[in-house]
Amino acid sequence: MSSELKSHPIFRGIEGPILTVVMDGIGIGRGDESDAVSLARTVHLDRLRERSLYRTLNAHGVYVGLPSNDDMGNSEVGHNALGAGRIFDQGAKRVALAIESGEIFEGETFRELIANVKESREPLHLIGLLSDGNVHSHIDHLFALLKHANKEGVERVRVHILLDGRDVPEVSALDYVEPLERLLGEISSASARDYRIASGGGRMIITMDRYEADWAMVERGYRHHVHGEGRQFRSATEAIQTLRDENPGVIDQNLPPFVIADEAGPVGPIRDGASVIFFNFRGDRAIEISRAFEEDDFSAFDRGRRPQVLYAGMMEYDGDLHIPSRYLVDPPAIDRTLGEYLARSGITQFACSETQKYGHVTYFWNGNRSGYFDRALERYVEIPSDLAPFEERPWMKAAEITDATVESLLSGREKVLRINYANGDMVGHTGNFNAAVLAVEAVDLCIGRLIPIIEKLKGALIITADHGNADEMFERSKRGEILRDANGRPRPKTSHTLNAVPFYLYAPSAPELALRTDLEEAGLANIAATVMELVGKTPPEDYLPSLLRFGD
Repeated sequence: MSSELKSHPIFRGIEGPILTVVMDGIGIGRGDESDAVSLARTVHLDRLRERSLYRTLNAHGVYVGLPSNDDMGNSEVGHNALGAGRIFDQGAKRVALAIESGEIFEGETFRELIANVKESREPLHLIGLLSDGNVHSHIDHLFALLKHANKEGVERVRVHILLDGRDVPEVSALDYVEPLERLLGEISSASARDYRIASGGGRMIITMDRYEADWAMVERGYRHHVHGEGRQFRSATEAIQTLRDENPGVIDQNLPPFVIADEAGPVGPIRDGASVIFFNFRGDRAIEISRAFEEDDFSAFDRGRRPQVLYAGMMEYDGDLHIPSRYLVDPPAIDRTLGEYLARSGITQFACSETQKYGHVTYFWNGNRSGYFDRALERYVEIPSDLAPFEERPWMKAAEITDATVESLLSGREKVLRINYANGDMVGHTGNFNAAVLAVEAVDLCIGRLIPIIEKLKGALIITADHGNADEMFERSKRGEILRDANGRPRPKTSHTLNAVPFYLYAPSAPELALRTDLEEAGLANIAATVMELVGKTPPEDYLPSLLRFGD
């Protein structure tokens, strides 16, 4: 358990409240035609740039615990770093190391899953996001599972693919489906096995809902994966090509779901005696489908006849609620977070976002921990997200988040506050450039409402981002040139970026504050110690250093 923080030896702390604003997906781009952030009208951020302490921070790769700096950051690892104050090896890296060492295959869970299907003669089912985006999953992990299942003598495997087009180019599904179909064919022909794709669909249409925003997505996935209910095709390639032809302009994440069938019907319903692995490593979009497979008392939708299976996740997606009950790789053990230290020190806290990012300012910020450290000292507010497509309402719930934050600030109840504006990320993922510009402008307008209150209350305002997205809305070649379609239009980019993110610190009542100049490689994890110093406390020795400089 964390102990109470000690007083800072030099700085007594900010008199008023300390608010951290995470502008989700609003990084620092090139300032060219692809950069919706720089082309947005951001009068308040522009003014803060002139009046506040400012620098950039790293929010990708090794700076947030990912395998390499070729890996873009994401909201999960970004908020882990913001709240933890240290860097922990994250899902992608932990899974890759477990596969490389063989640990994953030697573990009790994997061996139990394999033994179950070898006895029942039912297939091993693998469900997950099919791409190399390395945000929720990686195709290499799937291939390793397939190859090892074959090595272990598993006769039948069914793969249920969720199409990406969000963490990778928006119409790249066949780049992943074709090598998967090739590998399944090679295993089946060489080993007298029966390894096939069974169902699929776009990740924003089936299965991968989060924070209970749209259970209908999960129900559609469950019915396609488990019951084999849905439009039938002879192969995944045929399904994707046909659905694209029928829905001009549709991108992979929004492709309708499908079922693969032969003359005998659907090839891969999930029946009693099967083993099921959800091979995503990231938790937020894996929890609901895990609950649908595991919970006895389940009421989110009618599952029909529920097959009795052994189910496991790639990782434990919720460490407090222990979802799922079985998993292949242990998640990072993140302890002694900023939120816990503040609670143990008697400091009140406020966290708020809309549904799409509510778990990020609570669960992920608190080190993959549900609930409160001290309910008497903490208040969490969730603003329900709209179900409409994000590009249709790019302002999302930024105004309502701001309303709740203003109320907290003026009430004086909470000393340290954190909020997340989801606009730049969720709208950026749609690939709609004009909507992304409006999303950034909506966030800027809301920040404009917060500035005078921080000034009035003699508080401090930190503004940053968890990763980039809206700052690079067009695909580029390896040489950095914008890629264009046959009509000369830029090809939309829907994934996160490798770009740095901004860090603003506006504390007009403390003009003596300055930023350190010796932390060139600082990242999101340095913000936790910075917040501790702003409340007049000394950060733990093993935290990454604060961005603040005191004295000469």
